[in-house]
Amino acid sequence: MAYEPITTRLRVPGYYPNPEEWELASEPLFRFEDNVSMLAGAFVASGDTYYAECLVRFLDHWAQAEALTDFHYDSTQPQAWFATESMLFAAGMAYATVRPFVDGLEEERERLETWLNGLAHQHAEIPGQDGNSCCNNHFYRRALYGSVIGVLTEDDELFRFGVSAIYSALHDLTEEGALPLEVRRGRRATHYQNYGLLYLVTNMQVIARQGYEEIFDLEVEGSSIHDAIDFLFAILDDPAALGDYAPLEQYTGFLKDPQYFTWMEIYQSRYDDPRIADFLDRVRPLYNRSAGGYISLYFMSPEAQEHVSLDEQQRQTEAFRGLSDQ
Repeated sequence: MAYEPITTRLRVPGYYPNPEEWELASEPLFRFEDNVSMLAGAFVASGDTYYAECLVRFLDHWAQAEALTDFHYDSTQPQAWFATESMLFAAGMAYATVRPFVDGLEEERERLETWLNGLAHQHAEIPGQDGNSCCNNHFYRRALYGSVIGVLTEDDELFRFGVSAIYSALHDLTEEGALPLEVRRGRRATHYQNYGLLYLVTNMQVIARQGYEEIFDLEVEGSSIHDAIDFLFAILDDPAALGDYAPLEQYTGFLKDPQYFTWMEIYQSRYDDPRIADFLDRVRPLYNRSAGGYISLYFMSPEAQEHVSLDEQQRQTEAFRGLSDQ
C-alpha cells in the first residue's frame, strides 16, 4: 500500500530505440504487475484470504486515485499505451482469481470494478495504427483485458471485443499457420509467432471458462490455433520453414526466458502434446507478470508435478553423492 498509484501523465520511451531508458521507465509499471500477480498467487498457494483482501484494497487504492487514466499516446509514441494494456490484464486476471473468495469489501470492489471498466473502454477506443498495433500482438493483448474485464463487470461489449481478436487472428493465418503480422518482424519472426500465441491461447482460456469450450477448436476459413502452434514448432525446428517471410538467421534469445511460454502450460492442460511436454520440462516453473501470473502453479498437472518432483530428487541425490566424493 506504500506504492503510490501512478497519476501523472504516463510516458514511456520505445523499447527498441531506447532499451535502457525503456527499462528504467517501466520499472514502476512492472512492480504493479508483479504486486497483483504475487498477491493472487499467494492466495492460491496458501488459501489465506488475507492476500485476496489485500489485493482488493490495493486495487481500490489505485481506483480511488484514478490511476493510469492519463497516458500519452500518438501513433509515433505508443509505448505508454502498450504498457497500460498489460497492466490492465494483470490487474483484471489477478482480481478474477480472488474475487469469488472475498467476503465483504463491497464498496471497494464496486469502485475498483468501475475503474477497471472505464480504463478498459478508454484504452480500447484507441484503434492503433493500421496494419500494426491495430491488428497484431498488441490487439491480442488488448483483447485479453477486454475478455477478463468484460466478464468481471458483465460488459458484453468488452467481452465481444476480446473474442473478436481470436477470429481476427485465425482469419489472418496463412496456409502454413503463420501469423503474418508477427512473422514480418525480421530476425524476431519466430519470437513474435510465439509472442502472439502467448496472448491468444491465454484469451482462449478466459473465453472457454465462460462456457465457450469450443473456442480452442474454432476454425475460421479452415484455420485453427493448432495450425499456428504447429508452425511455431516447425520454424523452431528448422528456420527454413519461414520461407520468404523472414531471414533464416533467427533471434533465439527468447528461448531462455520462461515468461514467453506460459501459454504452453494452458494448452497442455487441454491437449497432450509431446512437443510441449518436452519443452515444458526444460523451462518450468512458468511465470508472466502481465499474462496470468504463476501459470505453472495454476495449470500444471499433478502427473507433471510428480515427474518434476522425481527429477528434483534425482538431482539432489547426485549432488549429495558429488559432495560425498569430495
